[in-house]
Amino acid sequence: MSDDIWEAYALKYGEVAARTRNMNFLGGDDHAAAMPLDFYIWVLRQGDRTILVDTGFDRAEAAARGREVAREPAEAIAALGLTPDAIDEIIVTHLHYDHAGGLRHFPNARFHLQEAEMAYATGPCMCHAALNHPFTAEHVCDMVRHVFSGRVAFHDGDAEIAPGVTVHAVGGHSKGLMSVRVKTREGYVCLASDASHYYENYLTGRPFPIVADMRETLEGYRTIQALASRPELVIPGHDPLVRRFFPEVAGGFVFRLDAAPRDFDPLGAA
Repeated sequence: MSDDIWEAYALKYGEVAARTRNMNFLGGDDHAAAMPLDFYIWVLRQGDRTILVDTGFDRAEAAARGREVAREPAEAIAALGLTPDAIDEIIVTHLHYDHAGGLRHFPNARFHLQEAEMAYATGPCMCHAALNHPFTAEHVCDMVRHVFSGRVAFHDGDAEIAPGVTVHAVGGHSKGLMSVRVKTREGYVCLASDASHYYENYLTGRPFPIVADMRETLEGYRTIQALASRPELVIPGHDPLVRRFFPEVAGGFVFRLDAAPRDFDPLGAA
């Protein structure tokens, strides 16, 4: 295998089942049909090398926020033969609780983060409840501790993490949000993270309600599509349809993203 071709996996660790369409679009939606939200982390693997994308959150955070966690992310990776101690590279797409709530569970990892995200999560915008509610102060403090222990690699814009793996500053949903582009046997996959929660957000240009910068959000929809080799290789951050389109490979909650998607019709399936 080429040294820049990676395997890519989505691991579902929790969900919000009682969610409806009107909750998932800025300005609401004129339908109140069910539209659940999944919580994922992502694993990139090439031989003995592994890169984790985001850390998810644990049961304590789930209880505090009224969320459901079927398995903690640090446990979920065991389905791929991984342990938290063995993870040495983690891309943190942004510092919201559901993406950075497990920083303390990976003791040997170096964390990749946008400078803008650290500034946003520790700056004056956090004085406003409308902006700070997706963050948990203790998670942000965990990242600060990792900064002081020399375990954070900051990026100012786009950067290469490894041959075949790059991060791309998108912003919008959070000021330092980044998406991940990974080269796979199927072409370039874009792990959009929360640049688009659902396929429908970016395909219809209707943002998810949590927005730090509207212009960046809307321009980000173009960016994530340009990063992928084909439309079906854009992977939204929270859409249960990912589990319909990509093959399940382990444990009932691991899905292979470097495989050809099946019956790809996200708007028809929504």
